[in-house]
Formats: sequence, structure tokens, C-alpha cells
Amino acid sequence: MFETINLLGVFIAAVVAFVFGALWYGVLGKAWMKAAGLTKDDVRPDPKTFMTAFICQLVMAFVLAGVIFHTGETTLKTGLISAVLIWLGFVVTTQIVNHRFQGAPWSLTVIDGGHWLGVLLIQGAVIGLFGQVS
Repeated sequence: MFETINLLGVFIAAVVAFVFGALWYGVLGKAWMKAAGLTKDDVRPDPKTFMTAFICQLVMAFVLAGVIFHTGETTLKTGLISAVLIWLGFVVTTQIVNHRFQGAPWSLTVIDGGHWLGVLLIQGAVIGLFGQVS
């Protein structure tokens, strides 16, 4: 399985998803800080934080490529369907549980959940479009 994963597609999926995150939180940053109960001083990440986030995007894209592989074919359709199912079954459900026990407002769940849905859709689309290595 691993030899058929298109590593260029995985890398590009991670880069585009990382950029999407920067844009998402660039637009929704103030609302996110309010929902998370944070100030500007609380959210001044250093380069290590950005590097960690990017590495996590790479891992996510690689694992998503593996999941998509198991559908039988790597296409735009299977990439998008896999992304939505993973988001619905694992990502947003985990966030809902965590945020409810943390007493966080639903607005935080919507902002963060929307971000991860966008990330997975982007990664699924890129991986699906790049296909598998023959």
C-alpha cells in the first residue's frame, strides 16, 4: 500500500491545507480567540508551533491517502467522500465531546470544526486528483 501513495500529492495536500488554516484563522481569528477565551498575547506561536502544525498536516495527509487507497481507487470522488466521513466520524465528534466537557461555547466547535472539515476536503481533493503511483 505505502509504495502506491503519491508522496508529492501528500506534500502538496499538506501545504495547501496549512495555507487554508492560515487564511481561515486569519479571517476568524478574533471570533476564535473570543470563543476560546484567549487574548492576542496568549496566541503568539513560535516557529516550532508552526512546524509542529505542518508536520501534523503531513501525517494527516499521509494517513488520509492510506484510507483513500482502501476504497479501491484514488479519485477526487473517493478523496472527498473519505474526507467527509473521517471528519464526521472522528474529528468533529471528538471536538464536540472535548468542547462540551471543557465548557467551551458552540462557536468554538463551529470555527474549529469548520477548519478541520476544510482541511480534510482540501487534502482529500488534492490526494484524489494526484491519484496513486503506479
